[in-house]
Amino acid sequence: MLSRIAESLYWVGRYVERAEDTARILDVQLHHILEEPSVEEDAACRAILAVMGRYPPPGPVDADSVAQLLAFETADPSSIVGSCNAARENARGAREVLSSEMWECLNTTYNALPGRRAATSGTGLHAFFRYVKERATIVAGLADSTMTRDDGWRFLILGRSLERIDMTARLLSTPFGHPSSTLAWITALRSCSAHEAFLRTYRRGVEPGLAAEFLLLDRLFPRSVHFTLDAAEGCLAELDPSTGRAGLENEARRILGRARYDLEFTNAAELMADLPGRLRSLQAACAQAAAAVGSRFFRQTAAVGWQLEGSARS
Repeated sequence: MLSRIAESLYWVGRYVERAEDTARILDVQLHHILEEPSVEEDAACRAILAVMGRYPPPGPVDADSVAQLLAFETADPSSIVGSCNAARENARGAREVLSSEMWECLNTTYNALPGRRAATSGTGLHAFFRYVKERATIVAGLADSTMTRDDGWRFLILGRSLERIDMTARLLSTPFGHPSSTLAWITALRSCSAHEAFLRTYRRGVEPGLAAEFLLLDRLFPRSVHFTLDAAEGCLAELDPSTGRAGLENEARRILGRARYDLEFTNAAELMADLPGRLRSLQAACAQAAAAVGSRFFRQTAAVGWQLEGSARS
């Protein structure tokens, strides 16, 4: 497979996942800010921006300014609209390996976003976020049902997995409220669409340690960090199965494998004892693995920050 095509598919996976996860976070958090009178809007909005790695604008920060920055900023590939646009541009450069259904879905979403944004004045932000989540889910379903399980599909899943690990770590690194607050962890679970799955798994109320354990260590929930690390490592093993006598030659696979094992032998009490440190380590591992993937499989380009990644790779 051409490096150009592989890179485009990788970024389609990352940008679609980024748009979906940002919509998940904003849908729950902005609703919580607007509906809960005890929440201080400025502090809560600054916490959301911190999760997403964004500096707040000068002056008071409210829900509208957060939505503008994280949802509607067209020129920023970290926003929802910017991510959807970037995913479509990368898909256009890899149309020969994407199914026509996937391209039509991405292109239709791109064309519909301006109208959906304009409609928020009447329908509210929830309808916009729900639309983005639904379209991302359709893209994921089409990838699973219409793409051959070849290297192109693996690069798509690898990009999606690395983005999901990073976004989940971002969400959990700054809890909305006190880290021991049950309400804060219920909000985190809902942001990951994991609340119902958690209740079915543990058959008890939400507790901070158990919620952290579920989102980080569960082997069966597809949005947990452990599950996603395992998926990313599996893609890398199939893309580059060679090993050396002294260990793995694939640097990205070595980084992700070590991160997975560090989590695998940790219990809930140990997680909560140093949760911020573990989440920072996960984000660092994700960034290092992404750099190693680029160095191994793609064109040799200078590393860029999470917020400054180019909107199109072709």
